[in-house]
Parts: sequence; structure tokens; C-alpha cells
Amino acid sequence: MRLVIRADPEAASCYVADYIVDRIHAFAPSVDRPFVLGLPTGSSPLMIYKFLITAYNQGRVSFRHVVTFNMDEYVGLPRDHPASYHSFMFANFFQHIDIPAENVHLLDGNPKDCDYAAECRNYEAAIHSVGGIELFLGGVGSDGHIAFNEPGSSLASRTRIKSLAPETRRANARFFDNDITAVPRMALTVGVATVLDAREVVIIATGANKAMAIQQAVEGGVSHMCTLSSLQMHACSLVVVDEEATAECKVKTVQYFRGVEETQRQATEQPTTPTELPRLHTDIAVADDGELTPDRMSSRIDFSPKMLGVRSATIPFALMQQNQM
Repeated sequence: MRLVIRADPEAASCYVADYIVDRIHAFAPSVDRPFVLGLPTGSSPLMIYKFLITAYNQGRVSFRHVVTFNMDEYVGLPRDHPASYHSFMFANFFQHIDIPAENVHLLDGNPKDCDYAAECRNYEAAIHSVGGIELFLGGVGSDGHIAFNEPGSSLASRTRIKSLAPETRRANARFFDNDITAVPRMALTVGVATVLDAREVVIIATGANKAMAIQQAVEGGVSHMCTLSSLQMHACSLVVVDEEATAECKVKTVQYFRGVEETQRQATEQPTTPTELPRLHTDIAVADDGELTPDRMSSRIDFSPKMLGVRSATIPFALMQQNQM
């Protein structure tokens, strides 16, 4: 798990948006090979979506060959309800970009005959049919949950119907005119294992109210009581936070991850390892009696300005792989 720290929510969101744009470009998607992107809802990704819309309007990215799968949807809420995640995604993202309607996938909180199990199975099958998710973007709840995988959720869980914790319903009441009684008690959600199946997972978390969740996920052990911590087991996971979200982390933890990012930054610059070793003189002075005379190392090493300017850097192999992605 990588932790990237930015000064504020805007800087953190801009970093994530640019990261997604770069990943889409590097993937070079086509009709036959689309870039499959998992997406969240809520307040955390809103600024990311604004930056992505700006990038699209500037001609920096196209979503014509991007296929999306959203994380969750409320049970029983009509699609056209202003607080449904279907309405949220089209109002805040999809209607502003060039993604084809058939490339958008959202869970149906009102399936035929209320067959939620079939809806969830079909959703997993749809993900599998396009080759899996390339990058899953997500937010995190104050209790450390990802999607609607509340504390206590199985880390092996798949897309399913899930009851919502009171804390989650209170937090989401702001989307229902602060009326908690209007917040649905159940939701359909991708499982923890569904998220971990993605080839890359990127999480955005900002604000002091996310600090405890970040501390548990980064410094604690893997636990179903903080489903975000499952990313410790993922081969390519990235958590992007602002300064406030690191408030509960140890100073050494923050310093460590800042140092990792600095190492990566240096690795992208011109290599600084020497291309040739210092030249050793081979003419060794010999005394009249045939014995070798003592000499100084400085007399045998080439201290030319070129060699004095050389620095060496050791780059971990894993970081080199990341920089090549």
C-alpha cells in the first residue's frame, strides 16, 4: 500500500484525477480493449469528477473506450430519485463526458421480482465479461468501510445486499435533507473481494473525520472491522489523503511515506549512477631496494570535476516497476 499526502482536498483530488488520466493514456484503450474503471459516489470523489470533466473539456482525455462499474446503490430507491447513485453519477459525471451509455454499469436497487441475489450475480458476471476492473477508485467511510462493506464484512465478500450501519445512515442523511428516516436501510454493494480483484485500487480520503480510519488501515493489521485495511493485501493499492486525514498517524509513518514519494520522484529523473568507475593508476612507485613505497589513495584515484559530480542512488526494484507502469 502506498500513501500519498497532499496539502488539502483539492490537491489530493487533482492528484487522483491526473493519475487516472495518465493511466487511461498508458493503457491506450480501444473498442475491443476498453479501460475498465470502478467508481464511487458520495462527497469524496466529487472534486475528482470535476477535475476529470475539466480534463475532458480540455481535450486531455476521452472516455469513449472506458467502461465503468459503480460500487453500490440503495435498495428500494427509484433510479430517478435525486439521492440515488444512478442520478448522482449522471448529474456529476457521466452527462458531462463522452462515455457511451452502454458502457455505464450501475447496480439496480429495484430488480425484477426483487431478486437481489440475481442482480448481484449478474453484476459480477458483467465485470468478468469485460476482463475485470483495471482500476477501482473508491472513498472510505469514517469507520474505515469501502463501498458499503461495513465493519464486520467478510474480506472474501462479493457483490450482495447489505444492511447499512446507523453511522453510515447518519453520514448520508445530508443527501436526504438531513432526514435520517429517509435514508434506506439496505444497499447493494460490491464486495471486498470484488474490489481486491481489480488490478489497481486507488482510494481518496480527506478531512479529520477520516483520520482514524486511515490510521487503522495503514498502521494497524488487516481486519474485517476496517475493510480499508484489506488493501494491505493488494499488490497495487494507492491511498491519497490530505494533511488532516493523517492526524492520527505516527510522525514516522508520515515521514516514511513522504520519503518513498521523494525516492520515486528522484527515480524518474536522469539516472545518477556512474557510467564508469574512478580510474586507478597502475604505475606504482618502487624504492631503490625493490620494496613498494607507501602512497596515498588520492594519488591513484581520478578526482576530476566530472567524477566529483557523480552521485549514486539505490532504487528499490518495486518502485522501478511502478515507475514503468
